[in-house]
This record gives sequence, structure tokens and C-alpha cells, in this order.
Amino acid sequence: MGKFIEVFDTTLRDGSQGEGINFSVQDKIHVVKALDELGVKFIEAGNPASNPKDADFFEKAKSLSLKNAHLVAFGSTRRKDCSCAEDSSLQKLLAAGTDYVCIFGKSWDFQVTEILQTTLEDNLEMIRDTCAYLKSRGKEVIFDAEHFFSGYEANSDYAMKSLQAAIDGGASTLVLCETRGGAMISQCSFVVSQVVKKFGSGAVIGIHTHNDSGLAVANSLVAVESGATHIQGVLLGFGERTGNANLSTVISNLQLKMGYSCIPADNLKLLAPVCRRIAEIANISVPGKMPYVGRCAFAHKAGMHIDAVLKNPDAYEHINPELVGNERMFLMSDAAGRSMIIEKIKKFDSSITKNSPVVSQVVQKVKELEHQGYLFEGADGSFELLVRKIMGLYKPFFNLCYYKTHDEYPLVEKGLYSFAQLKIDVNGHKQMAAGEGNGPVNALDVALRSALKEFYPKVEELKLIDYKVRVLDGKNATASRVRVLIESTDGSENWTTVGVSCDIVEASWHALVDSFEYKMCKD
Repeated sequence: MGKFIEVFDTTLRDGSQGEGINFSVQDKIHVVKALDELGVKFIEAGNPASNPKDADFFEKAKSLSLKNAHLVAFGSTRRKDCSCAEDSSLQKLLAAGTDYVCIFGKSWDFQVTEILQTTLEDNLEMIRDTCAYLKSRGKEVIFDAEHFFSGYEANSDYAMKSLQAAIDGGASTLVLCETRGGAMISQCSFVVSQVVKKFGSGAVIGIHTHNDSGLAVANSLVAVESGATHIQGVLLGFGERTGNANLSTVISNLQLKMGYSCIPADNLKLLAPVCRRIAEIANISVPGKMPYVGRCAFAHKAGMHIDAVLKNPDAYEHINPELVGNERMFLMSDAAGRSMIIEKIKKFDSSITKNSPVVSQVVQKVKELEHQGYLFEGADGSFELLVRKIMGLYKPFFNLCYYKTHDEYPLVEKGLYSFAQLKIDVNGHKQMAAGEGNGPVNALDVALRSALKEFYPKVEELKLIDYKVRVLDGKNATASRVRVLIESTDGSENWTTVGVSCDIVEASWHALVDSFEYKMCKD
């Protein structure tokens, strides 16, 4: 392994400022445990002075035993009109009880005079005093130089003085924050190299980038090439505006492509699973096309590509997906060719060859269903069930006797306006159940789950995380056929199922049943 690069994850602080992201105290604890398992060095877990939730988290976090990571509490320099000892925010920062603290201060003269509305010298004193005060209280101080690249462009002398003030106060790490996300790669490279030349012998130099120009990852990588050894970001890249540097991409590139060490070598295979776990906690999906860890990062569809990858993955894959805990995926379509189908079927029977009758049967059935509007390239769960049925390896876990759905308007109870009733047959045992929800599909899901859990308790692990509807033939307006895709998870694996019908509820039912049956087959 090459030179070590400190990874500083700010999912729970900067990342939580992204639209739709909101962590409870328990969520934050789960995220900390996942990041610690991955092996990052620092976890910035919030600002204890900003809200009671963060203060409560740090109190509860005192009992956590971490193997790899150090918790970091975040705060700002003292207020311009009081001493450090009188600053209530700094007292709350100390009360968080972390060995490391991260303090941000102004490094752009415009921000000092126009936003902070104080003198340039007073701002330097605030930086110096705050770092010295925290250092005297036994803290390791990481200084985030806010707007550093904008400040350097406007007044490089003053921007450098802000770093010197932090060093004079006892900060051990200087982080150059590309706060507006507008710096180009050449600018980032030049500025970091200048800071490393001046301060690199006495402090760790770090980088913190935002993605407003789509360059957060690129600027992070070039900063390391220019001498930075501390890198800040969010594991999945979310955050305010267009987000932060995506650490899953940064870590993979640094460790697999550039010869640096970021996390323990054996932990790199945990990257994709940890990303999925944190996405689940944040109640989002890992974007399918996210490099390295996305579901489609190693997905192949064209028949020529699939055939080549089966012969030698190096033909179209830049790394082995297993290195980051991901997996290769062949997408089912009429363009995929027989090679992909054979590969899928071999999951059930390794003796299958291109001349086996079942291959032709699967190809023919797929073509028939795609003509009806089915799409299997993104419905791996339904495709696996289809193959099982054709190969005689499928036995239904239950049979539907009937279902009924009913919607009501105006609402009887806020948020619950749909009702479902169903009867199923499980090996001769009839079971009835009912459910209510915020739509007929949700109500059916609740009812089916209730009916099945007595026979298959593990269905309680199943969670539907995405639902998509596509109109297949718009000329028939509301009578058109629709395709429904449902993505599900049980916490360890995600899968997608499909249903097609002129009735959106019926299409959803077919996709829903496939989702439950895939889970039960899997178990």
C-alpha cells in the first residue's frame, strides 16, 4: 500500500444538509457504526451547538466503542464580540467529549467584511484564539478554511494568513474548503500545491470540495496529487445544493487506481454493502449509475459486450466488481443474446449449454412477454422467477383466491384513504387479511404481508423502496396498458420485479407478488 490518506466523512453533518436527508439520533448511531466498520479515520457527526438532536447524539455516543474511527464534533470560531470562555457554542463543543474537533473560520476577506462584518485582523484573532483555546483543553484541532479557494483568488495573502492564524493557535490539520463548488481542476491543483509548499511540513493539509461544477471528485483527487493527505466528503455524495465529494468514488480511485491507502485493504470489499446500508438509513436508494457501488456500475446489456465479458471481464470492466463488494449484472433484453441467458440459467444448473432446450424456451418466453410490454433488463427478480418456472424449479408459495381494493374520498383519516381485503391459499390453508394505506398498492402490500407472515415470518424483513409506472401505449389514454416496476430490499439484497396490465392495480399486484415470492425463494 502507498501513502496513507486520511478519510474524513461528513455524512452526518454536511451531508445531512442535503434535500430530503434527515437523520434521527438512532440513525446517526447506525451510520457511525457502518462507517467505523468500513474503516474511515474520522466521522464528523454534527454540531452540538446547532440543535438539541446533535447534542443528544454526542451524549449517547460517549458509550460507543469504535474500532477504526474517531468521532469529530463541528463548530465555528468564537463570536466576534466575546471571549472563547464566554462563547456558549464553544462550551457545547467541549461538552461533546470528542478528542477531535473541527472548527471553521473565514479565509475570504469578502466574507469577513461583508458577511461576518468585522475587521480582517479581528477575524484572524478569532481563528487564533479559538484554536488555542480548544488546544489548551486537550483537543486535536482540525481547521476548515471556509471559502478558501474564493479567498485565495481574491486576496491570496489574507487567505494564507488565515491558515497561519490557525497554525499559531495549535491546529494540526488545515482543510482547504472549496465551499462554492466553482473551482476548476487547474486552480485547485495550483492552490493546494502552494499551501503544501508553505505549510505542509508543519501540518496535515486537507481538501473539502463541493460538486456545483461536477468536479468534486476530480478536485479531491488532484488535491491529493498536489500533496493533500486529508480528504473530506460524504460517502454517497449527497449534501447541500448539488452535494459533496462522493467518498465511495474517491476512496476507490485513490486505493485501486492511484496507489494510496485510505481504508484497510480488506475493508474495500465492504464499500458497496456499507453504501447500501447508509442509503437505507437515509431512506434513499444508491443511484444505479454511481461509479463502483451503483447497481449498474458493472451492468452489461449488448450481446457483444456480454459475450466478451464472459470470455474475459477485462474486455469491458475497469476493475473486478468484487473488489468493492459489488457484482456483475447482465441485463435481460432482446439485445442481450443467448450468452447472457445461458449465464443466468447456470445459476440453477451449471450443465446448461447454448444447445440446451431450456435456453430456447427462455428466449422465446422473454420475447413473448416483452411484446406484451414486460421489460426484464431491470427486473432481475421477475426474470429469475420466470427461469425457475420454465425449468420446473418453481412451486408457488401461495395462491390468490381474490383481492378487493377500495378508495375513499374525502379522507376518513388523514393519510389513510385506501383499503384492501384478500384471501390466499397456502398449502390448502385459507387465510384472509385486510390492510389500509395511502393508496391501493400500499393497502394490498399491508394485507398480503399480514396474511403471509404466519407461514413465512421472514416477509417482515421485506421493504418496498421504489415504485415506477410507465404508460406503454398513450393513444388509449387512461385505458392504456401500464408497466409497473417495484424495487424491494431485505437489508442485504435489492431486487426488482415487474407487472403489466391495463389495470394499474393488477399490474402492481403482479409485481408485488413476484417481489414476495423472490424473497421467499431466496430464503
